[in-house]
Amino acid sequence: MEEDPEASTEDRTNRTSKMSSLDNGGLSHSTLAYDKKFVCSPPGVLMFAETVCGLLVWTLLGGTEYLHVPALGWVMFVSVVCWVLTVCLFLLYLTTAHTKIPQVPWTVLGLCFNSSAAVLYMTAAVINAASVTHATRGRYYYISWLASTVFAFLVVLCYAANAFVSYKSWRSKSDDS
Repeated sequence: MEEDPEASTEDRTNRTSKMSSLDNGGLSHSTLAYDKKFVCSPPGVLMFAETVCGLLVWTLLGGTEYLHVPALGWVMFVSVVCWVLTVCLFLLYLTTAHTKIPQVPWTVLGLCFNSSAAVLYMTAAVINAASVTHATRGRYYYISWLASTVFAFLVVLCYAANAFVSYKSWRSKSDDS
């Protein structure tokens, strides 16, 4: 009984591909895609605005002598942490990587993150506004602190709006169930 060499090669290839899919837990490797619709959607626009304005908050503040006012440490902490988390979420949504992790309730995560970021940023914006009085009028850091306060309140509005959009999305998904 003679074996067909082409059939045995094909059989080996099939076994190898089955074994490699078992090795990685049955997960397929696929490339990430750029989601053009997300960029133009309300959550995408709001996350982009949060990223830009949040970056301005901590860079305007970080370029000054903010360490002389201890309360501004809280503003820096909140703005940097929220900015990093927002950039991470933005990239996950932009590259559709969130679809590769279906175990995470992304709508609830967005609602919780945006709501808590809005509350934390509100405290940071109020502290930032109260700390402007510690700056000497006419000094370069007075204007930077004032500008960071304005951008901090803009970020609060963005996070609150994004929390509302996330809430509406969560409600529409829970109504479908």
